[in-house]
Amino acid sequence: MTLRPLLAFSLAALLCACASDGRAPLGELPRTPKASIEQLLSEASSSQGEQAALLRLSAAEQALRLGHWQQTADILQQVPLDSLKPAQQIYASTLSAELDLARERPKSALKAFAHPSFERLAELPLEQQLRSQSVRAQALEADKQLLAAARERVFIAPLLADQQQAANHAHIWKLLSQLSRQELHSEGDSEFDAWRQLALISKQNATPQQQSAQIDAWLAAHPQHPAAQDLPQALRDIQQLARQPLQKIALLLPQDGPLASVARALRDGFLAAHYQALASNPQLPSVQLYDSNSISSLDAFYQQASQDGIQLVVGPLEKPLVKQLSEREQLPLPTLALNYSDSTRTPPAQLFQFGLAAEDEARAAAQRAWDDGMRRAVALVPSGEWGRRVLAAFQGSWQAQGGELLGVQYIDQPVELARQIAELLQLRQSEARAQRLEAAVGSSIDAQPARRHDIDFIFLAATPQQAQQIKPTLAFQYAGDIPVYATSHLYSGTQNSTQLLDMDGIRFCETPWLLFADNSLQQQTSGQWPQASGSLGRLYAMGADAYQLTPRLQQLQSLPGMSLDGLSGRLSLAPGQRVQRQLPWAEIRDGQVVPLPGNDY
Repeated sequence: MTLRPLLAFSLAALLCACASDGRAPLGELPRTPKASIEQLLSEASSSQGEQAALLRLSAAEQALRLGHWQQTADILQQVPLDSLKPAQQIYASTLSAELDLARERPKSALKAFAHPSFERLAELPLEQQLRSQSVRAQALEADKQLLAAARERVFIAPLLADQQQAANHAHIWKLLSQLSRQELHSEGDSEFDAWRQLALISKQNATPQQQSAQIDAWLAAHPQHPAAQDLPQALRDIQQLARQPLQKIALLLPQDGPLASVARALRDGFLAAHYQALASNPQLPSVQLYDSNSISSLDAFYQQASQDGIQLVVGPLEKPLVKQLSEREQLPLPTLALNYSDSTRTPPAQLFQFGLAAEDEARAAAQRAWDDGMRRAVALVPSGEWGRRVLAAFQGSWQAQGGELLGVQYIDQPVELARQIAELLQLRQSEARAQRLEAAVGSSIDAQPARRHDIDFIFLAATPQQAQQIKPTLAFQYAGDIPVYATSHLYSGTQNSTQLLDMDGIRFCETPWLLFADNSLQQQTSGQWPQASGSLGRLYAMGADAYQLTPRLQQLQSLPGMSLDGLSGRLSLAPGQRVQRQLPWAEIRDGQVVPLPGNDY
């Protein structure tokens, strides 16, 4: 009974407000009267033109705030967008974008902002400008356009109140921290370029002392920048680390026993990196070697290391010792273990774990294949525990992205390989169909077996000898055109072109140490130890990277988006403080290993 007087009063007040601010040519913006959605829609049904549109937009606004998404969409469909004035078009398009975001449709949300009316957004009240641009920033972020989202937030920052500005600046830093060094490079001098330069400092392959000096130089060049007034916490952490440099590092490895050759390669790679760094900076921490075979217990070792002034331990290598460390509540000293524990317990905060995990490469293969447009896979992996772990890592990553795993074969005996591949490709079923048809017609049929055609690619984990047999067998089994994505284990670094021809077309991930020969440390190390240019090179690279990690472990903790371009891969810190590797990709073509485009190394 009181609906019409109430709405009439609200609408009259709205008209007066809009007329008085001089924006009448742009049209009125809806204001939500004190009425329910049903009341607003009822009044709209008995109104016409602009008044009906304003009432429906107010009703849609309320429905969206209450989480009634379908009702919001239904109401917006009743609003004739093209017949509205620019202010109302902007309001309706922004509301539509908010609905798309709520429904996790960022691309549709961004399309709403392509409407020509947004050219006049700057003429609208500040509140509407902020709302529209904030929603656009959210849509860009949801669509993974992080750089564009950060740019949008920098643009609206001056329009915000102080408290809102602080939250917005924190969000800008969060977005930029997720970008790669390549995306952050900028030669401009705008406020946004300065943000990118600051974020780039946090991602440099530099010691905390070097980064702190770069931060100081940036602050001197941009004293009035918003980030200079309130430096991101991650950068303040770097400055704090720079004031507490390492003085002495322990390298804990076995000097004899079954792991001695592995330990020697790790040790030589570690020390090679250390001595190369000393040549340009004599103030670096010293390294003291300890034999893990001669310690009576880990407690005794840590006690001795503390007495020796050690501040950081690199090692042990032995998996049982790493497991012991991972099951402790805390450690006396920060420790970078050179292996991974299989314990399910949460490791102590002082323990970091680093190794050449095949699981990292399996997950990398899943990501690369997905990025290349593959959606359906089969897998060939070795029989045994190692093969099962690699497959589990691939399968978990692949299916998490939405990929299908259509079949698996565990390879073992070479004589069984042709049969296993035939079963994977369902060639036996094709042959059986041909035999049944021959029996039915009573004569022979000239028909070749046909493989299944729903496979996009093959995931392969194999030794060089297995891979050299597998690729020709695929060709023989009418499947030579199926792409193959593999781990690095098929490449020894020393195969000749004839051997590589047998693996032609295979794509595989590999360490920068073996894939690129332009690194001075790799060249010097291989010159002294020729075996470092073969498959053992991955261990030399890991040892060198362990040295590069020592001053940066706390940085990786405090900067979740930070990575280090190492010689065993691009290194970052995963949950559980496990160092994970991202590797570049290559393809075997005409007996040569050719790096693939997109390797940012």
